[in-house]
Amino acid sequence: MTDPDVLACRRPLTWVFAGDSITAGVAHTHGRRSWVEHVHERIRFQLGRSRDILINSGIAGWTAPAVLADVDHLICRFAPDVVSIALGMNDSMAGSAGLAGFADALAETVQAARSGSAPGVLVVLHTPNAIGSGAWNAPGDVAQYAAAVRQTAAELETLLVDHHAHWVGTFGTADPSPWLDEPVHPNAEGHLQMANLTLSVLGAGPVEGIR
Repeated sequence: MTDPDVLACRRPLTWVFAGDSITAGVAHTHGRRSWVEHVHERIRFQLGRSRDILINSGIAGWTAPAVLADVDHLICRFAPDVVSIALGMNDSMAGSAGLAGFADALAETVQAARSGSAPGVLVVLHTPNAIGSGAWNAPGDVAQYAAAVRQTAAELETLLVDHHAHWVGTFGTADPSPWLDEPVHPNAEGHLQMANLTLSVLGAGPVEGIR
């Protein structure tokens, strides 16, 4: 399935969103919608695909090896038509030494999702967002892991949603604090930005009616 087929397909689709706390949408939106919830609203209501099912299996603190080890539970058992994988933020704490292991685990997760999902499954990889000063990981390390996601997406021919490039393109060398709740996690505006970029890549956005 290619990206235009997602919205052209008339049968109901199953979507799975795997990732870490940013996918799970915990705490840092302070009761407002996370990026996955915005995508849910856009797909099922605003675009009228009410019989599509969107499942969020994101878990706070998780890494690419952790998701790979639990890929059947988090992704494959749902036999999804669309799989979104957004990882790298927690992995980046390992620095340059962890890059190769991260890339291998991410690639294996993509392959496992493809083999264990519906025929023609569409896999979407996301780079982590840029981070601010005072974070528990280093901005340069997050940038390296974003580059690894880009390379994996290119090698495995998945769709890519490049949040990191979008944030850096918006803020340059300035701190992206307007889109952050604290130095790592997006706030409500950051989540909306992530949702709209995701929907744009899918040819499905942006979210309507957000003030």
